Amino acid sequence: MKKVTAHDVARLAEVSQSAVSRTFTPGASVAPETRERIETAARKLGYRPNAIARSLITRRSRIIGLVMSYLENQFYPVVIERLCQALQQDGYHVLLFISQTEEADDVLTDILQYQVDGIVMASTTLSSALANDCINAGIPVVLFNRVAQMGAMGAYSTSSVTSQNREGGRMVGDMLVRSGHRRIAWLAGAENASTSRDREAGLRDALAAAGLPLHARAVGHYDFGEARRAVLALFQHPENRPDALFAANDHMAIAALETLRVELGMQVPRDVSVVGFDNVPQAAWPSFDLTTVQQDIEKMVDATRTLLFDQIGGQVMARSVDVPCVLVERGTVRVRDAIAGAPATRKRKTT
Repeated sequence: MKKVTAHDVARLAEVSQSAVSRTFTPGASVAPETRERIETAARKLGYRPNAIARSLITRRSRIIGLVMSYLENQFYPVVIERLCQALQQDGYHVLLFISQTEEADDVLTDILQYQVDGIVMASTTLSSALANDCINAGIPVVLFNRVAQMGAMGAYSTSSVTSQNREGGRMVGDMLVRSGHRRIAWLAGAENASTSRDREAGLRDALAAAGLPLHARAVGHYDFGEARRAVLALFQHPENRPDALFAANDHMAIAALETLRVELGMQVPRDVSVVGFDNVPQAAWPSFDLTTVQQDIEKMVDATRTLLFDQIGGQVMARSVDVPCVLVERGTVRVRDAIAGAPATRKRKTT
C-alpha cells in the first residue's frame, strides 16, 4: 500500500505543500480556513506527519530529555506529569532517562545521541566537563530542584530552578521554636544535594537566632529505608530524644512517622513533632496529616519552560531562578500549650 505523503494532502486540499508543512508544525501560522481544509484532507487520506523527517529539515527534534535518579520520592511523579503536560502544549515531547547515581554523567552521552533540543535534570547533577559539552553542542540544560554551581568567573554554567529552600528551612525553624520546641533534630537528604544543604542552613539560621543549637542530626539519603534507620538512631536514647524532627523532604518525613509510631510506639505530635518539605499529595492524607513546606510546582515548571525556550531561542546566558515556598501547618506539630500538658489541636492553616 502506497504511503500517503504531504504532497498528496496538498493536492487534495488544493494548497501548497508548504501550507501542509506549516499546519503540522507546532506554533506555525496558518489561516483557519486553510488549516481546516488541510486537516480534512489529511483525515480522508489517513495522513500522519513524519516528525523524524521534519526534524531533519528544521534541525530541531522538539524532544526534551528529562533525567532523574529515582522515582521513589512522591514529589517527582507530580513534577513529571506537570512538566510533560506543559511541554506538550508547546509542541514538545519528553524522553525520560533514569540515572543510576545523583551525578547523571552515565546517561548524558546517550541523551546527546537523540539530538534533543534541551535537557532538564531533576534530582540529579552533571559534572562541569559534561556541562561544557552540552554548551558546546548548543543544548541548554536546566537543573530542576537543584542549584547550579557558579564558575570561576562568577557565572552559572547551567540554568537552574529551585525553591527558596533556605527560607523554607528558616520558616520551619521559627515555627518549631515559636511552638516551644527546644530539642530540634534534622534529618538530612543527600549530603551533596543543594536542596538538603540549603534547608538545613535555614533551620540553623532560625535556631541560632533563638540561641539554640541543633540538637541532633542524621542522614536519610532521601530514601525510605535509610530514613527509617536514621530515625531509629536519633531516638535510641529515651532520655535524650528530640522533641521535634525536621526531614529534608516529605518522603523521609513519612518514613519517620511510620517508624516513630509503629516501631517506637511514640505518638505524633504528643511525644515528638514531625515536619517535612515538598507538600506531596500524600502529606494531606488523614493518616499522615503532615506539616510541611510547599514547593510551588506550577511556578517551577513555568520557570523551567522559560529558561529552556529562551536558550533554545538563542539566549545563552545561564540563570538561576528561586521560587517562593510556603509553610503548610497540619497535625504533626504541637502547639505551645501542649508541650508540658495534654496535646492541643492545631488550627490548620497555610501561611
